Amino acid sequence: MRESLGDRIFGILNTIFMVFICAVMLYPILFVVGRSLMSDMERAARPFALVPREFTAGAYQFIFMKGSYLVNAYLVTIARTVTGAFASLAMTSLCAYVLSRKEYPLRNFFTLLIVFTMWFNGGLIPNFLLIQALGLSNNFWVYILPNLISAWNMIIMRNFFSSIPETLFESARIDGANDLTIYARIVMPLSGATLATIGLFYAVWQWNAWFDSLMYCSSRSLWTMQLFLREIIRNVQFADLLDPSASVSYIPPAESVQMATIVVATVPILCLYPFLQKYFVKGVMVGSLKG
Repeated sequence: MRESLGDRIFGILNTIFMVFICAVMLYPILFVVGRSLMSDMERAARPFALVPREFTAGAYQFIFMKGSYLVNAYLVTIARTVTGAFASLAMTSLCAYVLSRKEYPLRNFFTLLIVFTMWFNGGLIPNFLLIQALGLSNNFWVYILPNLISAWNMIIMRNFFSSIPETLFESARIDGANDLTIYARIVMPLSGATLATIGLFYAVWQWNAWFDSLMYCSSRSLWTMQLFLREIIRNVQFADLLDPSASVSYIPPAESVQMATIVVATVPILCLYPFLQKYFVKGVMVGSLKG
């Protein structure tokens, strides 16, 4: 079927528009990466340059030097993201499976209670007092336990589980399977797209979170990378970001450290998207169709 003149014009304009959008999105990324690798003189002489003429990795060496709190913060962030994503995914899927079963008499009651928390919560001060009473202040588990289940993610997963044909569950029960076996051997293998999508939601949230680290952890050994990034952007003294026992021979300029820290804090989580992209749209749409 031949394209009309209007279709060709629309295709050309659409391509131009998409190229423009890609350029707008790529420019800040290339700018930050390029500035983090530039020397001081080149950065001053070429304020809008994207590609450095001479590469220097002094800022990255400073970030990952021995005795740097930033190295420890990076490890804490990685541990928090991996542990939090897997723990939240496990608890969310278990809760969603129970609430998706029509034979469970209290499913609507508990679903209503969980949805209620999406709009109302105790507030900042009661949450702070609760964390202290539970002994989670200055504890790594303060990043994991209070955030195990997101009501929104649980509803998406519950809706997907509800869309699985009931005949699969009936045939499994005829063969003698209990609920735990059905959950592990039937529901989970069928939920790859949804699990990948919800897992990505949890991982991105855990990686980017910083406020709970600021509120509940006074010890810098438990600070996350994002909180250190916040402190660096606020132009604190870089010596405060190093262990007192660390021997520092050279401290890079503030802008270099800021840009390098942004790159280090952003790139790892961006690398997850290409591997999970094929599941992303499918997982969200399937879980949003049936209530």
